[in-house]
Amino acid sequence: MAAATLPRFATAAPGLVIKRPRELSHPERISLGRDVKLGPNCVLKVQTRYPGGWLRHPDGAHVEQTFDAAIVIGDRVTATSGLQITAFERVTIEDDVLFAANVFVADGTHGMGRGDVAYKYQGIERIAPVHVERGAWIGQNVMLMPGVRIGAFAVVGANSVVRDDVPSGCVAVGTPARVVRRWDADAELWRAVASAGRSGPSA
Repeated sequence: MAAATLPRFATAAPGLVIKRPRELSHPERISLGRDVKLGPNCVLKVQTRYPGGWLRHPDGAHVEQTFDAAIVIGDRVTATSGLQITAFERVTIEDDVLFAANVFVADGTHGMGRGDVAYKYQGIERIAPVHVERGAWIGQNVMLMPGVRIGAFAVVGANSVVRDDVPSGCVAVGTPARVVRRWDADAELWRAVASAGRSGPSA
């Protein structure tokens, strides 16, 4: 995508491609490394206040919040399509991370302190930074929840919901995701994690 069609980001972002359609909010708070390539239907959303127009109660009966948020994406990060990143504090993606299609990443979630008030009016809670370390692979339809850290060269299998950290050099799958394989650097092979009770599917 020609650079002239993109907004100005917090960094120069040489070699950047973000295919259309796309949605970008507060690009001045989004830092991008070199040669980032994102497929169509990607959303990079930095939230500075909540709620937006669609989520406001007509009578003002909603929680008002402001945020000092940022998205930081390293060099050579790629996404097939449909990557959605929402930051209320900070989402960091290190170099060479691979996203399959339809991955959702958010560092906050809608509040649910009451069960008798529409959740979109209760504000954002559980805000905690999300960090994906270098070389990780995030599979199709994965959700990364607030506060998680995905270690270097970790793999998150398709359709997983990640609620806890995934250590470096591990494969995690499921809802909630759990580690099923670990890289043995000495033997140079993947080993099943005994507590998983199975050998683990391929990533």
